[in-house]
Amino acid sequence: MFHENLSKYNIILASGSPRRQEFFKDLGLDFEVRLKPVAEEFPKRLRHFEISDYLAQLKAIPFKGTLKDNDILITSDTIVWHKNEALGKPKNPAEAYQMLKSMSNTTHEVVTSVSFTTSKFQKTVNAVTKVTFKALSDDEIEYYINTFKPYDKAGAYGIQEWIGKIGITHMEGSYFNVMGLPTHLVYSTLNSLICE
Repeated sequence: MFHENLSKYNIILASGSPRRQEFFKDLGLDFEVRLKPVAEEFPKRLRHFEISDYLAQLKAIPFKGTLKDNDILITSDTIVWHKNEALGKPKNPAEAYQMLKSMSNTTHEVVTSVSFTTSKFQKTVNAVTKVTFKALSDDEIEYYINTFKPYDKAGAYGIQEWIGKIGITHMEGSYFNVMGLPTHLVYSTLNSLICE
């Protein structure tokens, strides 16, 4: 029923992330990728999910006025929230090292917001996952950065990569959310939108 109802809509994924595109394929969704550049800046007063909500909605703005009645545009953003600060993507090895060192032997939160935009409305949902790292040695951090170059990842790590396998000791919430997309939320929200 879900896929049958969905066939009446044109799903647009506004993300260049190979991981997010793969998730959409895994969910059995027919979709097209459309990319429009946007400066990912947010007001400093925002905290936690307010930041990822804001950025997910911001990414939809360049598409306003171009969406047809049966289009559903999906935009998203992931941040790592640690010590009352949002960690984005590191710009260089030194930044990546600082991020991983600060998360060593502590718990941080990964927050992903997903915005669903049509010609008539916008709905934004988010998911939070708590992730705990063991005490990471300098050698482990440097090996990971040099080998995997995690500059396209919020918080400078991919849970599915080496650092996740050797370093994560505990997690509360969605694993896929930490990878960049809370797939259960995408499915349930789309289901509710197309069945209304």
